Amino acid sequence: MLPGTDGARLEGFAPAKVNLTLHVTGQRADGYHLLDSLVVFADCGDRLWLDPEGPLGLTVSGPRAAGVPTDASNLILKAAAHLGATRGAAHLEKHLPAAAGIGGGSSDAATALRLYAEAAGRGVPDDGAALGADVPVCLRGRATRMAGIGERLSALPGLPALPAVLVNPGVDVPTPAVFKALTRRDNPPMPAILPAFADPLGFAGWLNTQRNDLEAPAGEQAPVITEVLARLAAAEGCALARMSGSGATCFGLFGSAAGASAAAAMIAADHPDWWVQATTLR
Repeated sequence: MLPGTDGARLEGFAPAKVNLTLHVTGQRADGYHLLDSLVVFADCGDRLWLDPEGPLGLTVSGPRAAGVPTDASNLILKAAAHLGATRGAAHLEKHLPAAAGIGGGSSDAATALRLYAEAAGRGVPDDGAALGADVPVCLRGRATRMAGIGERLSALPGLPALPAVLVNPGVDVPTPAVFKALTRRDNPPMPAILPAFADPLGFAGWLNTQRNDLEAPAGEQAPVITEVLARLAAAEGCALARMSGSGATCFGLFGSAAGASAAAAMIAADHPDWWVQATTLR
């Protein structure tokens, strides 16, 4: 239900996207980088409501609403335009930090595509990549291996849920600058066949043998990322600390939800200016 209204409304959840791995494996002649990434989704995220009969537009509230555009530049309204919608009042409750390497805008766009398509009584289009490379994987919303420039998606069923802590220090790390700072663009991919995992700690142990190739160049652009990673790694029970996407959000993996919650509370107390969220990645 749209906040402040009484009628039935369409509602959707836009979860945070986390790149557990991100291997940069090449670069095409057109400049696009080739990636091999293991993507999962958190149980924290934004919420979106749609009044199908309202005038086409967007309003925003929530703890991270400041600075979110409500004009045609917002991916939610771009999704509406992509579907040819002429009506539909959307309201976004923003909880995720923007431009943070956790796909907040792409996840919002994917949720908007679903809601506007439902309002029109049609299926979700399969050309979500027109709105951004991460939109197709966000439309899936489940554990996926993403390769190429984001168009090659393979389901990864059976992965254990991962208790985690997400931390964003509130710095802007422009993605083009991070890619430009890469010293090598032809790094090895993940194994062709990924092993099976029985529990979160076993999964985290294997992830320690993999990489985010953007982590080092992002840390050069914003040294606070290195500080965040060190703080996560020092938390009791942390099995892996790594950056997601092109930053600046980092994650720590833990053996239990209780351990993740305790670590999140301590980090938030030490750094009240950081966005800190205990979550489960699935």
